[in-house]
Amino acid sequence: MHARDGAMTGQAAASAGGADGRPNHVSGETLSAVVNSIGPKIRHLRKQWNLSLQQLADRSDVSTAAIHKVEQGTMVPTITTLLKLAAALEQPVAYFVDEELESPPYVVFTPASERRSIYTPHEGLTLEGISGPYGQYFVATAIAEVAPGAGSGQSPLHHAGEELIHMLSGRLDVDVSGQTFQLRKGDSIHFRTDHEHRWRNPAKHPARAVWTALRPS
Repeated sequence: MHARDGAMTGQAAASAGGADGRPNHVSGETLSAVVNSIGPKIRHLRKQWNLSLQQLADRSDVSTAAIHKVEQGTMVPTITTLLKLAAALEQPVAYFVDEELESPPYVVFTPASERRSIYTPHEGLTLEGISGPYGQYFVATAIAEVAPGAGSGQSPLHHAGEELIHMLSGRLDVDVSGQTFQLRKGDSIHFRTDHEHRWRNPAKHPARAVWTALRPS
């Protein structure tokens, strides 16, 4: 059963002011452009992952009707809906609402104190992003911490791309196409994600890893 999806019209979104009643410091034209770009970005990512509307609905707990309307630009997603879709497509919400840069940076420096928190639907998984902006770089990397007993769930994951996990501490069991690999400090695993896979921390202590994902262009 899917969660009920709320929405607001593009006109309402473009004319809304700040929480204090004062207008936002963003022009209506710019805001409209950002809002209008959300649907195409979602559709583009869904096609990259080779997902049908129903498959994305199952991954995100957002109804197929709502996803279709968002992609077609006839509905602006609520924050909750956008969070769910972003998590299902493994993108930060900022990817969908940031303005496109005319000239993407060729280098991105991320100080340890400025790692950004990345939303994930997996309970017990914490991600701190250390790579450049999504949509401008093909590689996405994060420092991951997996709580004891936490995992990706009973249903295997399956999508286009690649992932590489390098263990910093603790233990992580990674299953790829029915073959289980027990990773400990210093171990690494690199696999194509179009094969069914899942992961879990079976230990009593948190596991930390450098987790890299490569998405097709």
